Amino acid sequence: MTDTTDTPQPAATQEWKVRIMDLSGAGEDNTVEEVGIFHDLAHANAFARAYVRDSIERCRVPGAGARDVLEAWLSFGEDAEVIDADEDGWRSANELDDFTASPASPMERDWRAIDPRRLVVDDDVLSLLGTDDDEDALPDDDDDTDLPLAPDWH
Repeated sequence: MTDTTDTPQPAATQEWKVRIMDLSGAGEDNTVEEVGIFHDLAHANAFARAYVRDSIERCRVPGAGARDVLEAWLSFGEDAEVIDADEDGWRSANELDDFTASPASPMERDWRAIDPRRLVVDDDVLSLLGTDDDEDALPDDDDDTDLPLAPDWH
C-alpha cells in the first residue's frame, strides 16, 4: 500500500539583492550595482539603510543645515533599495528627514561590516587559497613567527 498524503515541501528561501543607484544621473538607469545575495530581508534592509546613511554623511559639510545636506545628497549621493521587497523593503524616503537633520555615528554608517560580499565562511577562505582540506595553509594563531618584526618592538 502506498502513502497518498502529500508531504509538505519546504518553502523556497528568498534571496535578496540591494540595488545601489547614483542620484547624480550619471548612468542611463542610474543603477551603479546590485549587491547580494542576502539570505534574509532584515540583513538586506540593514545594509541598504547603512549604505544610504553613509552616502548622506559623505554629502554633509560643516555648518550645513538639513536642507543643504538633502540637496547635496539628491545631487551627488547614492540611494539603495531592496529589490522585490515591496512594502517590506526599507525605503530611504521614510528616514531622510532624520538622516539629514542629525549626523550619523560611525556604527550607523558602517555598511561594509554587513556587506555580504565580505562575509565568508571559513571553508570558503580555504577554497579561495586553493587548499580546501589543508588546515596548515592558514597562519597558526599560537605561533608569532608569521608576524612582521618592527625595529622598536621589544
